[in-house]
Amino acid sequence: MTCNFLQGVIQYGQQLHIGLETAWESSLAVQQRKRVHRMEEKKNVRNPAKEMVLEPLGKNLRSFLRWICVAVVLGLAIGLVGVLFYYALAFATNFRMENEWTLFLLPAAGLLIVFCYRVCRVEEPKGTNLVIEAVRSDVKIPARMAPLIFVSTFLTHLFGGSAGREGAALQLGGSLGNLFGKRLGADSGVRNIYIMCGMSAAFAALFGTPVASTVFSMELISVGVMYYSALLPCAISSVVASALAIRMGITPEGFALAHIPVVTVGTTLRVLALAVLCAGVSVALCWTMHTVGHLFKKYFPNQYLRVAVGGVLVAAAALLIGSRDYLGAGMQVIEAAMEGQVRPEAFLLKILFTAVTLGAGFKGGEIVPSFFVGATFGCWAGGVLGLDPGFSAALGLTALFCGVTNCPVTAMVISWELFGFADPVYFLIAVAVGYMLSGYFSLYSAQKILYSKVQAKYIDRATH
Repeated sequence: MTCNFLQGVIQYGQQLHIGLETAWESSLAVQQRKRVHRMEEKKNVRNPAKEMVLEPLGKNLRSFLRWICVAVVLGLAIGLVGVLFYYALAFATNFRMENEWTLFLLPAAGLLIVFCYRVCRVEEPKGTNLVIEAVRSDVKIPARMAPLIFVSTFLTHLFGGSAGREGAALQLGGSLGNLFGKRLGADSGVRNIYIMCGMSAAFAALFGTPVASTVFSMELISVGVMYYSALLPCAISSVVASALAIRMGITPEGFALAHIPVVTVGTTLRVLALAVLCAGVSVALCWTMHTVGHLFKKYFPNQYLRVAVGGVLVAAAALLIGSRDYLGAGMQVIEAAMEGQVRPEAFLLKILFTAVTLGAGFKGGEIVPSFFVGATFGCWAGGVLGLDPGFSAALGLTALFCGVTNCPVTAMVISWELFGFADPVYFLIAVAVGYMLSGYFSLYSAQKILYSKVQAKYIDRATH
């Protein structure tokens, strides 16, 4: 009896212990679930300050630091190539001027240029137009474009072709920038910024205008739209490349103006008239460049024959007029124009020499020739209008550059950098008139006009 009672008590105790353990475990589980729930609630609670301020700032800071590093590297690397390019062209120019017989080898140099492009499997080189298309789309820039434009521009200058250097620098820098972006695994949207960085760096190293170089690569692609996402990278790469070039002995381009007139009604009207005339010359320059190129392709479809004929024509024309002023870039003539010394026909001859040189297949830039044409025409026409010839040469250079590139902001900035931040009023008038009256002509057929020049309307049309 007693044993049964004790067994019952023990069993009851065991059951009670099991029940208490179960209840305790259940309580702990409930508490754990509550803690997990509270933690999840805390996680799900929105933090407006974090979402609206801290996270965007962190993202921007990471992008900022990344682009600073990329732009410095691009500025140093492409700036160094730009310095080498500058000294190579300087050597070519000096050698040609000291050895006039080099002009007779211009057709042979053209044949070598065509051969180089053919060997590299570039059948129809697009030049700066290819760089413009690559920024705006997924068009690829082959890495071999950089050495090709370097060598071919050197040969053109060495043997007397009429061409510039800054347009070639845009191709050189754009190609190298694209190569950097490709090697670093950048997607197409980011690689476009690499291309613009390269363009800015090469232009700044060669010409010594970092502010204009920054704006130019962003403004050139699509008229009416600025690629502001590239502002910081382009600015840093331009400044670094320009500083490197100065450090390595390159003097930035610049011209001292002896006289800048005060703003008066009479002078303003004369400046307006000069700007209108410069706009007309910019249209003539673009039309001639494109027309001569088309005619060469039409009548000389064989590239070797085309470039040989072009070389013969340039050499013969230089011998016929008895002057070598229109060969190469012609910076010495631009400097003379700033001092008021120019021949009336100089701008016309430079247009023809450059159109034949580039249309036949020689390589080089179009920007310095446009400076030449603008400065010489402005000097002559300004004198006729009663303006100081040196001052009107500066206005002509600025207005015509704006007209052929459709880049008014760049034109305004480059006038400040080239002419020592001179009084901007008359330069502003020249740029505004040159931009509007040049219509939809451009040196670059790949350039797009997104917004009308005469009304606030989206048009998205190609240039002439």
